[in-house]
Amino acid sequence: MSEPRRILTVFGTRPEAIKLFPLLHALQGDARFVSRVCVSAQHRGMLDQVLAISGIVPHHDLDLMQPDQTLDGLTANLLTGLGRVMDEETPDWVVVQGDTATAMAGALAAYYRKIPVAHVEAGLRSGNIHHPWPEEVNRKIIGTIAALHCAPTETAAAALRRENVDPTAVHVTGNTVIDALHWITARIAEERELAAGLAELEQRFAGKRIVGVTSHRRENFGEGMQSIAAAIRRLAARDDVAIVFPVHLNPNVRQVMDAELAGLDNVALIEPLDYPHFARLLDICTLMLTDSGGVQEEAPALGKPVLVMRETTERPEGVEAGTAKLVGTDADRIVAEAERLLDDEAAYAAMARAHNPFGDGKTAARIMELLAG
Repeated sequence: MSEPRRILTVFGTRPEAIKLFPLLHALQGDARFVSRVCVSAQHRGMLDQVLAISGIVPHHDLDLMQPDQTLDGLTANLLTGLGRVMDEETPDWVVVQGDTATAMAGALAAYYRKIPVAHVEAGLRSGNIHHPWPEEVNRKIIGTIAALHCAPTETAAAALRRENVDPTAVHVTGNTVIDALHWITARIAEERELAAGLAELEQRFAGKRIVGVTSHRRENFGEGMQSIAAAIRRLAARDDVAIVFPVHLNPNVRQVMDAELAGLDNVALIEPLDYPHFARLLDICTLMLTDSGGVQEEAPALGKPVLVMRETTERPEGVEAGTAKLVGTDADRIVAEAERLLDDEAAYAAMARAHNPFGDGKTAARIMELLAG
């Protein structure tokens, strides 16, 4: 029997951890692989929550998070730190996910050592290098380097082929975020206390329709964030609506939302949620307002419409399928589209029942077989 393949999986943020733990579970249970994990802790607290609930214990923890660090400073520290880990581990493959600085630096460090890179969630493109910023360019850099491109959809695969990526290296696998959501939903059904922290809010807002909100994109800092806050304030004036907003820790988000929304009866500004509680919020909400990428994939899996508070999306499949709609950051537009879904049952049903294009919950198994070669 041949030697097992050494797989080094590199990640640093909560979204990466959510989308990679199904693959890590699969690798850990398969004798064909030696699975090693390195985290950068680009997001510390939010990352640790996912590691704990999923039972993932990293072999290397760079702990690189610093307040107000620059992107170039973070990238330099990532590149040298991840390089040292790769020199120690000498993996057969380096696995990265998505579009973070950690993923980009991980791919580059692997390239410098001629280690093949597998890119999970490959091929997402908005077509604008400033939206999302810097994620669009991070993805393009990884796409130039990767030897294995695990595209979540045919649209993503086609984007890679248009960039002259070797078609034999591109595989449509689905998105592991759906695997993760199925896993956590099943866990919550067995252990309700995992998501019991929202019970008080559910009771407080009983009889109202909950609108979930997440917002953290760099390109929305400043005027965009102010406009989002104004839209939420107007929606919260409705008697039949309650806003539940886990507010990102970044002061560019928190200061604006606290100033505009704190103290409103129909608004709950709460701390960032761990993964089980976020899954519960998706379950109990009527619709989601977000500038996040992952929510565009997760909410439709539970039949919840998504209004995307961005000018572009690198996930056009949701828009094309009808599960998501781009509304930008203009307050009037956000309010108009949200009220259309709240007041027009047919419009709501059309989005809620649309087919989710992002996966069937079996993505991790497909990626594992590709790594097995």
